[in-house]
Amino acid sequence: MPVSLETWIAYAAATVILLVIPGPTILTVISYSLTHGRRANVALVAGVALGDSTALVLSLVGLGAVLAASAVLFTAVKWAGGLYLIYLGWRMLRGGAVAPPIEGNAGAALDSHGRVFANTWLVTALNPKGIIFFIAFLPQFLRPGADVAAQLWVFAVTFVVLATLNAALYAVFAASARRFLSSPKALRLFNFAGGSLLTAAGVWALFARRNGAA
Repeated sequence: MPVSLETWIAYAAATVILLVIPGPTILTVISYSLTHGRRANVALVAGVALGDSTALVLSLVGLGAVLAASAVLFTAVKWAGGLYLIYLGWRMLRGGAVAPPIEGNAGAALDSHGRVFANTWLVTALNPKGIIFFIAFLPQFLRPGADVAAQLWVFAVTFVVLATLNAALYAVFAASARRFLSSPKALRLFNFAGGSLLTAAGVWALFARRNGAA
């Protein structure tokens, strides 16, 4: 086995601690779960899984090292992700008084799922702190002399699985809370809360430090 059980448990525990702290990705999941309910959960979880996988692949091929070494590139990616979050929040706040799409409209539901998936994927993949996390965090658990590639694959798969599970739990929790507030006034408040969370996530991403956690 490329990674000892003790090392894997330590890595998994540290990863869980970092993941449960809400960042841009989790704030995005919560906001969409509040405004779209359970029907968005599959798209949200899939977006997080693909987004983390994308960030991980980019990191392992060297983008993370470039971002960590270049303040200019880091700032560019950070601002792109942050401004995109703020844009999504603005759109949600602007539609705060509008009723959500009717569940029975299959075409609208499909389009909504596609947009939710794409937006969640972009927010997760464009989080520069997530990319730098892989570069700065994974090497601390590598065992010298062992197959580095095999160890990286174990740690990478572990992170993606835990991140996906974490996003799923957050989505289920937020969507469940939405069931108790079905009035138009409550829906407007939910849209306002979701848009505010996305906007806050964008501002948080813009001012995130380079050596922070994802």
